[in-house]
Amino acid sequence: MLVIGGISHDNRVSLLSVRYEKLGNTGKATRGELVPVGTAFHERTLALCESLNYREWSGYYTVGVYEMHHEHEYNAIRNSAALIDISPLFKYRITGRDATRFVNRVITRDIQKVAQDQVIYCCWCDPQGHVIDDGTITRLGENEYRWTAADPSLRWFQQNSLGLDVQIADISEQMAALAVQGPTSGRLLQAVSTAPIAGLKYFRVTRGKIGGVAVDISRTGYTGDLGYEIWMPWKDAVKVWDAIVTKGKAFEVHPAGMIALDMARIEAGLILIEVDYISSKRAMIEQQKYAPSEIGLGKLVDLKKENFVGREALAAEAKKGAARSLVGLEINWNEVEALYEKAGLAPQVPSMASRVAVPVYRNGKHVGKATSTTWSPTLKKMIALACVSRECAALGSTLQVEMTVEAVRHTVSAKVVATPFFNPARKTALLA
Repeated sequence: MLVIGGISHDNRVSLLSVRYEKLGNTGKATRGELVPVGTAFHERTLALCESLNYREWSGYYTVGVYEMHHEHEYNAIRNSAALIDISPLFKYRITGRDATRFVNRVITRDIQKVAQDQVIYCCWCDPQGHVIDDGTITRLGENEYRWTAADPSLRWFQQNSLGLDVQIADISEQMAALAVQGPTSGRLLQAVSTAPIAGLKYFRVTRGKIGGVAVDISRTGYTGDLGYEIWMPWKDAVKVWDAIVTKGKAFEVHPAGMIALDMARIEAGLILIEVDYISSKRAMIEQQKYAPSEIGLGKLVDLKKENFVGREALAAEAKKGAARSLVGLEINWNEVEALYEKAGLAPQVPSMASRVAVPVYRNGKHVGKATSTTWSPTLKKMIALACVSRECAALGSTLQVEMTVEAVRHTVSAKVVATPFFNPARKTALLA
């Protein structure tokens, strides 16, 4: 069996080489060959990945889809329980006497309002008020935090810690992470862990053991459904996986890859860096830089708290209003069908989410772009996340989205709707 194997990297970001290695039927390298470098769960995910469809994520290879199609994996997220390897997230531990002051200096939210064992979603900006990245912070103690990020952030954190008694440790390669998402995920974790799952509130964290391994379990996720994320020592990750899979059979647990996750996060109205917005560190022109309010993160900015990076610029923007807004779009499927019928074709439902930006118009004038588009199997609608001019963002507005059929560009109408598109009550309800 031929698999994508090892990876050489600098700070897990720059992919320097890709090696293809011949493995035996067990998926283990033979003597004299290099062992593939994967995530903490690679030993298990490799054996399950029938499609051999992998994606590079922050210097690791993660599964795109396990089977030849992602249908079962998406259905596990929405109808039972899905097991998703999220270990490639960048993870940092922040400690020290001034840890809380440091966190408050960097992020736009007020960490002083966050209780111990609470998780928050937040973003951080450059001095001009443009978003660098978004992620989660878990308050583990009075001055102890676990911080996740999509992009490497150690240098930025260190630059903004000058004069403070704070220690910033990159624990990305010491801590593995596994998401368990879906309607049966809570009952599964109740069965497999010693943690008090029943009383765990949304965006809170608890502790216990799974398979004899001490873990943190947060009620968080990237699917917009009932779900949890498990944080564990890298070296013990396989033990946790095995325990969940063994107990999970009764709860129809199914491993899920990035393709199914992408569809679910769009339904949940959740943005993705370098797709729905560009980090200000990577932006090449001003148009590629985004304030929090332009990508749906305006509610994460607390201008009443102590000074933080970008506060002055964000205060000025708040007075005049953001130029752009993130909106949800419901694309008129009848018009899509008509385009295909005119071309003599049956309508084609996209098999996976698109990350290719397409223009959005109003009355023939270009007003923005749709950045993430998918057919929602749950809603039976084609939906998109789009960044459009502020004056076009009112709910109920009708816009036009570009669509290409047989190499001919057309437009179809789309209605501006509230996000999330899919928001089940079970996501936040306490387990019975």
